[in-house]
Amino acid sequence: MMHLRRVLFPLPILIFLAFGCTASLPKGQVTGPKTYKNRVDAQTDGFSRTYLVHVPPGYAPETPLPLVVVIHGAFDTAEGMERISGFSRLADQEGFIVLYPNGIGLLGFLQHWNAGHCCGKAAEDLVDDVGFVAATIEDVCTRLSVDRDRIYMVGFSNGGMLAHRFAAERGDLLAAVAPMAASIGGKAAEDRSEWRIPEPVQPLPIIIVHGLSDDDVPYEGGISRYRGGTRTYWSVEQSADFWVTRNGCRSTAVTQTFREARVILKTWTDCSKHTEVVLCLIRDWGHLWPGGSFTAALDEDDPLRNYDIAETLWGFFKSHRRR
Repeated sequence: MMHLRRVLFPLPILIFLAFGCTASLPKGQVTGPKTYKNRVDAQTDGFSRTYLVHVPPGYAPETPLPLVVVIHGAFDTAEGMERISGFSRLADQEGFIVLYPNGIGLLGFLQHWNAGHCCGKAAEDLVDDVGFVAATIEDVCTRLSVDRDRIYMVGFSNGGMLAHRFAAERGDLLAAVAPMAASIGGKAAEDRSEWRIPEPVQPLPIIIVHGLSDDDVPYEGGISRYRGGTRTYWSVEQSADFWVTRNGCRSTAVTQTFREARVILKTWTDCSKHTEVVLCLIRDWGHLWPGGSFTAALDEDDPLRNYDIAETLWGFFKSHRRR
């Protein structure tokens, strides 16, 4: 069995070249399938902020489409996330728009987010990344025809932590959210105060995805087995329990298994405002996006071969609208 633990990020120069070849989002006619880049009226330390947006084939301004916001992890980029996640390919099949915001970094590299308890300069400088992502959503909604009742968010790792935080602070903008390989809180260092996402502005459907062999953000919480140090994370169970309680769900979950029990779904229903909480756990899977070339590279007899989490998440999203 191939044991996958860490994300392998592309070389910065390849990312730079990919970004350089991406067309700017025009003010007039937009056609798909195509990925555009754009800058927004938001700056951090003097640097303007950017995002990518993918438009599916057949896009027509008279037909509002769902929007999926996909947030990259630390030291990745919007371009890297588009490649890894497979959401643009899925958008072309299913007919939705995808927004990939860029975190702060150095000359477009080493980008990351302020998720409260994590991570790096963005958290140290108290960068308003919740505000920035909200601004990118509004910018896309004013430029493209978006169904505002079907806006969804996915985040991986540091981006998943921001997705948790965004759902709590600006969940009024979303119809559902999917944090992956993340936690709702922790301590940045031994001498720092505990931090946890605030009380949610409203109940929100959520699907939490985590690999049970994640050495970076451990399922059981605590210190990263991969990084060491003194930074700690709340456990995945604590993160799920937080949303089960805040969504007012029944305390008992229904459990299903797929892919020869490598994928476990625990679902809490009977929640407030027709919400639900789903915990998607993946056995023998680490801190890695479960899909694309990563699962395609598994042995032919591996139950996770060609598994695509983007399809699972889109299936969850399609069943929810903003209320």
